Amino acid sequence: MNFREIFKKHTMQIVLVLVVIFFTITTQGRMFSASSFNSLIVQNAYVYVLAIGMLMCMLIKGNIDLSVGAAVCLVDAIGAQLMVNYGVPVPAAMVIMLGVGLVIGTALGYIIAYLNIPPWIATLAGFLAFRGLGTAVVGQNGSIGNIPEAFLNLFNGTVPDVFKIPGFNLTSVIIGIIGAVVFVILQVRARANKISKGYEAETMQSLIIRCCIICAIIVLFAIKLALYKGIPLTLVWVMVIALIYDFIISKTTIGRYFYAMGGNMEATRLSGINTKAVLFLAYLNMQFLTVIAAWMTMARLTSANPNAGTNFEMDAIAACIVGGVSAYGGSGSVFGMFVGATLIGVINIGMSLMGIDANWQKIVKGFVLLAAVVFEIFNNRQKAKVKA
Repeated sequence: MNFREIFKKHTMQIVLVLVVIFFTITTQGRMFSASSFNSLIVQNAYVYVLAIGMLMCMLIKGNIDLSVGAAVCLVDAIGAQLMVNYGVPVPAAMVIMLGVGLVIGTALGYIIAYLNIPPWIATLAGFLAFRGLGTAVVGQNGSIGNIPEAFLNLFNGTVPDVFKIPGFNLTSVIIGIIGAVVFVILQVRARANKISKGYEAETMQSLIIRCCIICAIIVLFAIKLALYKGIPLTLVWVMVIALIYDFIISKTTIGRYFYAMGGNMEATRLSGINTKAVLFLAYLNMQFLTVIAAWMTMARLTSANPNAGTNFEMDAIAACIVGGVSAYGGSGSVFGMFVGATLIGVINIGMSLMGIDANWQKIVKGFVLLAAVVFEIFNNRQKAKVKA
């Protein structure tokens, strides 16, 4: 495998490394500090969670959900009111918040799947309505603070350090090494399984290169987090969700339905698959993950306010597209989405450390998003020429 093939196969991973190097140089090393690694996870946890749900929507003909940011605002407002002003116990309030999200997901899923309303119209209506409702629930004060510690501790803490070494969380490093070893084992088993079934599999050289890069990143993150406060609980939430959904999408029958519908909706329907039910499930699941993102957001801000969730939907969509999820449906992965979300997060933090105005940050992210789409179109044309 030559360099050109490696670059085409791992474009976004290489771009991510180059962007990190660029910001590390331009920020005099601050981008590579332990606190920046922690901020990358804590400040962007909601992007990873929402992007997983958006991935499943986009697999079906590039559908999106524009309402998720506003839904975060509404769910947080209701939860804060219940916990702070009405004294509802934290577990009960979280169940009610989940119920609200599932009601929203059921309504949107039914409208889109069974009434055949275009997703962007239905979710745009939600974008407007949920933001207004969330603002109304928060009330005249503009925010609700004093969120119970029992709720905040579920998301704002770190994994306990067993070894108690001052200034270095050895537990984080051990967890990182174990994670790297497990990753390699799973990748080797997956390749062997493909070969045994006669499927096309990547070369051993490509597998070794990819495993070395990913393991180096995992261990680097573990060491950097060990030098700060340890592994944030939000990272644990994100990794558990990512592993569950990666298994669902890549290893289960329902996961294959999403890809099949993105490839050819009509052929999938004629093959006996209930495409309406799968589409309904995609939007119900999107709102389920939106509730988890809302919990993370309220815990990080330690309050609920009308601005919560602003542009969250755009960050999730950008993370998917930059991570290689097709804007036309039918292709994409949780791993690719993770790379895209990390790249967006690195750009956010890097430009903030450089003191670049927020408006220019949006411009840069817009160009990155456009470049990712152009690259996808160009790559698809090249593949079509090769096949022809």
